[in-house]
Amino acid sequence: MGSTLTAVFERVPEGYIGYVEELPGANTQGKTLEEARENLKEAIDLVLESNRQLVEEEIRGKELIKEPFGTVST
Repeated sequence: MGSTLTAVFERVPEGYIGYVEELPGANTQGKTLEEARENLKEAIDLVLESNRQLVEEEIRGKELIKEPFGTVST
């Protein structure tokens, strides 16, 4: 069972801007809708990786259990 994120795209004079409703910080732009979609996939990956790094710094030295938990469609 996975969760689906919601991408929102807005047409602007320069092309398109896009963001993910459920993931603050995941936003992008592109000259075409397809370019904006591809850029948004990359933005999602970058936000998730950045969040992982921040958490790793916070939990360093703690005894924790980490395991995969669900999937997200991008």
